[in-house]
Amino acid sequence: MSQIKALEKALNYQFKRDDLITEALTHKSYKKPYNNERLEFLGDAVLDLIVGEYLFSKFPNEDEGVLSKIRASLVNEKGFTKLAQYINLGEAILISPAEEKNGGRTKPSLLSNTFEAIIGAIYLESGLAVTAKVATDLIEACYETIDLNSLSKDFKTTLQELTQADFGEIPTYKMIRAFGPDHKKEFEIAVELQHKIIAKAIGRSKKEAQQKAAQIALRKLRGEEE
Repeated sequence: MSQIKALEKALNYQFKRDDLITEALTHKSYKKPYNNERLEFLGDAVLDLIVGEYLFSKFPNEDEGVLSKIRASLVNEKGFTKLAQYINLGEAILISPAEEKNGGRTKPSLLSNTFEAIIGAIYLESGLAVTAKVATDLIEACYETIDLNSLSKDFKTTLQELTQADFGEIPTYKMIRAFGPDHKKEFEIAVELQHKIIAKAIGRSKKEAQQKAAQIALRKLRGEEE
């Protein structure tokens, strides 16, 4: 219970239903008749809308393309993990001893998914306006600057410029596989250069996987550690 109180303080929000917050914090490894996957599904959709509306109001002169890129930089596993870490969410998650030993409390995927579930729970309890306030206050506390330059690094463009200069050709992207349930599909993308695969990555969209793969490829071509 002390972890929930600490979580409420970090969110500046008091939960109304013990059963709902317990479900939101329960990982499937915890072996209960319920887990947070349904709330995670809901929270993902709610966050997409909240961040979209937030950016629409914050940047009245930006076009759809720019707004989409900024939202994509915020609404992803990395972004949600950052927010989860800010509120120390890992300490409150209910996981099995085995998952605990496996570092579950610090896993980005687990933190991100639980954060989505928390947002889903707040939405069910208190509606969209309250949830939006909680989420946007948290985003503004976490990010010093919110704009395209600070949030969105286009690794694909950078990689293309580098390979054109060094090899006289541009890389191509090939989808290796798509997997997972329909509402949580993931994609594995490979980057090919000179008929060889130089990097692979997995993302929650094809674009995200391409960007991740391009980032890995850049590090390799520059001789940096991965």
